[in-house]
Amino acid sequence: MINEPSVDALIRKLGTEEEPVSRYELCVVVSKRTRQIIEQMQSTGATELPGKKKEILLACQDVIGGRVKSAKD
Repeated sequence: MINEPSVDALIRKLGTEEEPVSRYELCVVVSKRTRQIIEQMQSTGATELPGKKKEILLACQDVIGGRVKSAKD
């Protein structure tokens, strides 16, 4: 289970005051980023991330860090 960053913090970071994101949208964004990380690892031949972090934690850290945004269709 991921406790840090919290779901509420991820939602605030991903959305705006005028247009907050839903938990579903957060799930979609984080899962897409997680798949990208896994694909990058497979293409480079890496077997695990530095510090033995999980891919989903890295994806959540990317959202909190502002490196991942939600694209509206």
